Amino acid sequence: MASKKPTKSNKSILDVVIDQFEITRGQPLPLGATAVRGGINFSVFSKHATEVSLVLFAPDQIDPLAEFPLDVRYNKTGDTWHACVRGVDPGIEYGYRVGMSRNPNPLVYRFDSSKILLDPYAHSLSGGEVWRKQQANRGAAWLRRSRVVDHQFNWELDQPINRHLADSIIYELHVRGFTKHPSSGARHPGTYLGLTEKIPYLRELGITAVELMPVTDFLETDCLVRDPLTGEQLVNFWGYHPISFFALKASYASHAKLGAEVREFKTMVKAFHDAGIEVILDVVYNHTGEGDIQGATLSFRGLDNSIYYMIEPDTGTYLNFSGCGNTTNCNHPIVRDLILDSLRYLVTEMHIDGFRFDLASILGRGTDGSVLANPPLIERIVADPVLANVKLIAEAWDAAGLYQVGSFPSWGRWAEWNGLFRDDVRRFWKGSPNAVQALATRFCGSADLYVESGRAPHHSVNFVTSHDGFTLSDLVSYNEKHNEANGESNRDGMIENDSWNCGDEGPTQDPEIMNMRHRQVRNLAATLILSQGVPMLLAGDELGRTQRGNNNAYCQDNETSWVDWGMLGSNKDLLRFMKNLIAFRKTHLLFQQREFIGQAEKHIPRIVWHGVNLNQPDWSWQSHSLAVELQFNGQGPDLYFVFNAFSDELSFELPKALPGKRWCRLLDTSLASPHDMAARGEEEALDQEEAYQVAPHSFIGLIQKYS
Repeated sequence: MASKKPTKSNKSILDVVIDQFEITRGQPLPLGATAVRGGINFSVFSKHATEVSLVLFAPDQIDPLAEFPLDVRYNKTGDTWHACVRGVDPGIEYGYRVGMSRNPNPLVYRFDSSKILLDPYAHSLSGGEVWRKQQANRGAAWLRRSRVVDHQFNWELDQPINRHLADSIIYELHVRGFTKHPSSGARHPGTYLGLTEKIPYLRELGITAVELMPVTDFLETDCLVRDPLTGEQLVNFWGYHPISFFALKASYASHAKLGAEVREFKTMVKAFHDAGIEVILDVVYNHTGEGDIQGATLSFRGLDNSIYYMIEPDTGTYLNFSGCGNTTNCNHPIVRDLILDSLRYLVTEMHIDGFRFDLASILGRGTDGSVLANPPLIERIVADPVLANVKLIAEAWDAAGLYQVGSFPSWGRWAEWNGLFRDDVRRFWKGSPNAVQALATRFCGSADLYVESGRAPHHSVNFVTSHDGFTLSDLVSYNEKHNEANGESNRDGMIENDSWNCGDEGPTQDPEIMNMRHRQVRNLAATLILSQGVPMLLAGDELGRTQRGNNNAYCQDNETSWVDWGMLGSNKDLLRFMKNLIAFRKTHLLFQQREFIGQAEKHIPRIVWHGVNLNQPDWSWQSHSLAVELQFNGQGPDLYFVFNAFSDELSFELPKALPGKRWCRLLDTSLASPHDMAARGEEEALDQEEAYQVAPHSFIGLIQKYS
């Protein structure tokens, strides 16, 4: 668009037409700002507004380029306000003033025509290009503006990978935190391009998909707490307060040029696909960053508060099932369409392979907050033809106590973050009583949760750690959370962590405690990787990353949350263990099963349980050990695992090897590297095959090989 002197605001349509633009009625669909021949079509929904004005800004300018009211007869179809402005190009910034001439209930209809609102369908937002800062040449009277971007990008032959979920190994990471540490050596630290620099590392590790924590725009500066030592305002680092369901986080781009976040994100996705790695996004549709009544009015609240949010119809009080101040009215038809359009956009325009839905149980609540038997939104996501091959993963609970792990409405498609796997595996290795049966169930894919709904082991996304909670290293180093640095007097974060510090709280130089911690990390990791279901690792766990006991590092944009790549050297033995463990899972067909093992008589593969004596598993309340034999071809044992959470050594009787084969040690977490986990082809034959002495607090794995 040619540079022109800004016009006065509040111009009529006629004035604008005469001065520099051609304004036509435009079209109500699609919603958002759409490039058309010679201009841009603008369309926005507001059912209850009686006054809507479109405000245009030249890039990097504070004052409006033009502002004009939309005529209720000429520029409105149903509840959609629209206009086509010819003579403008991508790069134009815009927003809406929205009002209500006679507001019957200002607590319900929170219109404020003094504010310029974001377009919920905007594909880019300006103002957030620099992390934690406004652009120097922009005013402080606004936080973000909607922006039209050019989506042209050469995808070449890029296509979805469509890897079966059963063959997946997921790696959860934070875009900024993964490469921001000075030790990362990244040319573009903390950015989308920075991630591409670590693709060789991720391929070598063996993961098949990255799960990115939120990447749609949020206000990192909306955090209210301060560092208790320095008084500095902390930040919303994780990003679970979206202000857009479409626009990507601009400060995750390596520079602040127009549309850089879109181009660089696409470049990143294409690079991952070229490496055979899928990209899954953690999406937050259950609430927005506008928060409660104390929060900023940025978009949804000012456009039509009673449509976009669950509220008390008389008082306007926000229903807070998200724990974040507001709850998106997900099953209102307008909001359903918004969410579906967002998902389709991310799949078609950004080539995303799957989604993990934050607090997904809220997607199944009605407009009054009640739990629906057949939630329309969830059903529409499942049935949508554009999303037919996309991975769908639910965090099947919300902040109001609704817990649906195993009962999330699935229609056979939805996988779930299996929180019970996390809890039961932690409890077993901690040495809790009555934990053996639960361990066995989780190890076999959690049939108790998924068989009745017709789902398979791969619908269980197993994890021991995630962004929310302790890292793997901290899980074995702390009995209690230590979140004082969050500025909330250690009140925040989960209280029950099922963690065990192995004898001392926090860092220690005691060699016995350190050895036990090393063993416990390997026990937990091996249980995760070798269980039926889809394993998900937390970024940096393979390097021994610590958050110094902080189990809720949502506001820590510093070395607490950043991956320290210096650990590549200091913890190389753990990294080797994890690489070999993942490689073994990927090469053995027992871990890519499409159905539950042993659910029917003569089912192949088969599973047989043992105790210290063959065929005598101890399922009692006080038991802390279990052995399992996996038969791949039905002719005899193929793999044999022993879980020993006792504080004593135990002798486990071994099944007889098949003719011509011998038992070889694959895994023993009590041994020093490289004997703790053998590389492929380097498994060591046992000297005697009648029994195996299993050390305290250890996990052993044997495999039969031809002698």
